Amino acid sequence: MGATTIYKAFGLYIVSDLALPELMLAEEAQGEADIEIVFGDLSAELADAAYYQTYYAVKNGTFFLDVPGVAVFGIEDGRRITVSPAVDADFQKIRLYLLGTCMGAILFQRKVWPLHGSAVVIGEKAYAIVGDSGAGKSTLAAAFVSKGYTLLSDDIIPVASSPDGEPVVIPSYPQQKLWQESVEQLGMELGRYRPLYDEVNKYAIPVKSSYCKTPIPLGGVFELVKTDQTVTEVTIEPVSGLERFPLLRYHTYRNLLIPLMGLEQWHFTTSVAAAGRMDMQRITRPSAGFTAHEIRNQMLEIVSQPIL
Repeated sequence: MGATTIYKAFGLYIVSDLALPELMLAEEAQGEADIEIVFGDLSAELADAAYYQTYYAVKNGTFFLDVPGVAVFGIEDGRRITVSPAVDADFQKIRLYLLGTCMGAILFQRKVWPLHGSAVVIGEKAYAIVGDSGAGKSTLAAAFVSKGYTLLSDDIIPVASSPDGEPVVIPSYPQQKLWQESVEQLGMELGRYRPLYDEVNKYAIPVKSSYCKTPIPLGGVFELVKTDQTVTEVTIEPVSGLERFPLLRYHTYRNLLIPLMGLEQWHFTTSVAAAGRMDMQRITRPSAGFTAHEIRNQMLEIVSQPIL
C-alpha cells in the first residue's frame, strides 16, 4: 500500500503515508490493515458534490471533509482515508482532523458508535464522561488518571457491541487534550507538553503509562453539565426513562453525520439497546472553581469503588 508504518488505534490496524506520532505502533498485524491513509488529489471527486454546513459533503457513499487552508479528506467504505493537503498546510492540524472528524466518520461507516467525551476504567467497567465543549470532560478524566485509574479514550469514545449485545468501549489512543488552566490546576508541569498547534493554549498530554489497551464493557454514562454562577455545589442525579435516548443522540460524536450517512435506524437501534444495559447520571457543576477532584470522588461513590 505504499506505507511502512502500521499503527493500532480505535481497535483498528492503520497503515499510513502520514506519520501519526500520537498513535501506538502496532505490535503485530495479521493480513491486511483495517484502514489505509494515503495522499491524493480529490478535486475531481468534489467538483459537483453537494455541501452541508460548509465543511461536509457526501457523494456516492464517500464522506468528504473540506477544511480551508488545511486539507480535503475523503473517507470511504470504512477502510480508506485520502488526504489532499492545502498549500503550506500545517501537518499538526491535518493530524487533528484525521484523528477527529475523519476517524468519527470511519467509525460510523464501520457501524461502530462514537460517543463524544472521555472514558475511564473504574473497577471492571468503563465509564463515559460526555458533555458540551468546555464542560470539563477531559479534565475530569485526567483527575481519574492522576489517582491511578486508566484512560480508554479522549474526544472519541468508540462503542461496539459484544456477541451478546453488551456495549463495549474500544480503546482509541493514549493521548488527552487539556487546556492550560486544567494542566495547571491538576499540578502538572506545563513545560513537559506541546501545544496541539501554535494558535491555542491547549496541550497534548501523552498517557501511555495510564492507558488501557483492551476493550472494556461500558458500565455507565455520566453527562457533565456546567451551570451558571448561581449554582455553588456539585450534584449528581440519575437520567432515566425517555431522557436517555436524546441525551445519547446529542452526545454522539459529530451527530450531524447520522442523517448524512443514512444511519438513523442503526443509531436509534444501537443507542436504545445500549441505554437499556447501563446506568446514566447527570453531573451538574458550578461554572466557577475547580471541582474535578470532588466530582471524581462522588462518581466513585456512585459506582461503589473506594476513593484512592
